[in-house]
Amino acid sequence: MGHKKPDSAFAEAPLLPFPRATIRPEAPQVPAPKDHRAQHRKRLRERFMRAGTVAVADYELLELVLFRAIPRQDVKPLAKRLLDIFGDFNHVISATPMRLGEVPGVGEAVIQELKIVEAAAHRLAQARVLGREVLSSWEALMTYCKTAMAHRETEEFRVLFLDRKNVLIADEAQAKGTIDHVPVYPREVVKRALELGASALILVHNHPSGDPEPSGADITMTHRIADAADALGIKLHDHIVIGKAEDASFRSMGLL
Repeated sequence: MGHKKPDSAFAEAPLLPFPRATIRPEAPQVPAPKDHRAQHRKRLRERFMRAGTVAVADYELLELVLFRAIPRQDVKPLAKRLLDIFGDFNHVISATPMRLGEVPGVGEAVIQELKIVEAAAHRLAQARVLGREVLSSWEALMTYCKTAMAHRETEEFRVLFLDRKNVLIADEAQAKGTIDHVPVYPREVVKRALELGASALILVHNHPSGDPEPSGADITMTHRIADAADALGIKLHDHIVIGKAEDASFRSMGLL
């Protein structure tokens, strides 16, 4: 009995060679690009912590402040822009929120950080004079007054209240005004002195123009306060006018 020829539909197909997988060489590992911004921030922080403010320029100190407000952006251009507009670090942190908000790139977070730095500077300077005998620590007192007032764009009138030992017991802003005028009421100054139990006063106000020369209005107002205080046994030690670079003392000028 002969073999039956297999049906063509089920005929065994010829074996073909199995194609080999194409093996490509592994691509070289390219290191991720460094975050130069992060490296710059790290280096600047390290330099500041190692050597303090003497190791950084004004714009770099501003960068350190701005890092928190703008965490993912190069803040050097903004720091330099602020210095170009306001002049120096002190003027930047002392600028009003309205003025700061006019600068491109300055938002609420930046203004908040700058105002925190300003408040910290004032608090530190105040701690060095509050509760101390001011006439023996006059330099610290003047530093405090300049820190608080020298860079303001409008006039501010402050009264330093002293006890019988000339220890500073309070420092209060009595009035704020315009760029060249601030309303002061002698009765209110003396009334507040009595409330605090103060025995002496030092008046301080600033001249935003930068010139500390007392005006005629300054002199008249000072004499009115001196007369009102004297009638109640309160001594007016001095009236200091704070300018940009210099200050004037009524006592030293023979005006008291």
